[in-house]
Amino acid sequence: MTSFATKSILAISLVTNGLVWLRRLSRDRWLKAVMEVAEPGCEIGMEACGGAHHWARELQAHGYRVKLIAPQFVKPYVKSNKNDANDAAAICEAMSRPSLRFVSVKSAAQQDLQAMHRVRASLVEQCTAKGNQIRGLVAEYGLVALKEMVSLRRVIPCWLEDADNGLSACFRRLLEGLRRDLHTLDERVAELDGQISEAAKAAADARRLQQLRGVGPVVATALVASVGDATQFASGRQMAASLGLTPRQHSSGGKDRLLGISKRGDAYVVARLASSSALSAILKSTTKRKQLKTMT
Repeated sequence: MTSFATKSILAISLVTNGLVWLRRLSRDRWLKAVMEVAEPGCEIGMEACGGAHHWARELQAHGYRVKLIAPQFVKPYVKSNKNDANDAAAICEAMSRPSLRFVSVKSAAQQDLQAMHRVRASLVEQCTAKGNQIRGLVAEYGLVALKEMVSLRRVIPCWLEDADNGLSACFRRLLEGLRRDLHTLDERVAELDGQISEAAKAAADARRLQQLRGVGPVVATALVASVGDATQFASGRQMAASLGLTPRQHSSGGKDRLLGISKRGDAYVVARLASSSALSAILKSTTKRKQLKTMT
């Protein structure tokens, strides 16, 4: 069996007879070079970095078996200083470990969903930043709005119409421009919400997830974009650990010590679950089961 690893524009191939193939290739040439030296069906290991899922799909289309390795599992095998050659050698070394866990290759549909969520999250951050900017500017004129964004959106027209609140004509023009900026961002978020809802209706896995209490289109599509059909997990706990929902462990000497939930995993999905009613529904059902056990 041939084991092949790629990193950036440098590739190292390890074959069963001990020969090492080392070449520096550009992005538009390396795939053709791989096809010349590696037969279809061989195992190819890649670091799960930017663009890795695209190249994995390209290699799979040519008959190769591709495995993606998370960067934190490659780093321990980097020898001496970090460079492309050592990184590629570390990928090959990591591929030889029988207990290594791999990242599932995302489909183009999954990456479409992920892109929608990334753009939406960026727009929401811009809305929050714009709201904070408006609050800071009007505070210099003695005007204060309630904490929620909906209250800020409602009070801005009132500030613009009130001629006796101390705002100058120059600042009113600035505030009107900021109001239009905020409105444009709100429209873009609403547009993406509609696209996510349509995608949730079209995806069978997302439709099944929405049958769970507290799971809507945003949470369902975020889960599908992150884990796909979840067939790579042997149990629900494995999936929860992959997302970052299980506690961090620091056990030794036969004594179990579980800590709080760490920042490992998919922080975006965890945030969506925490902000939705799905997590509260799970906690309520767990509490109810404990109460029933106590009564019996």
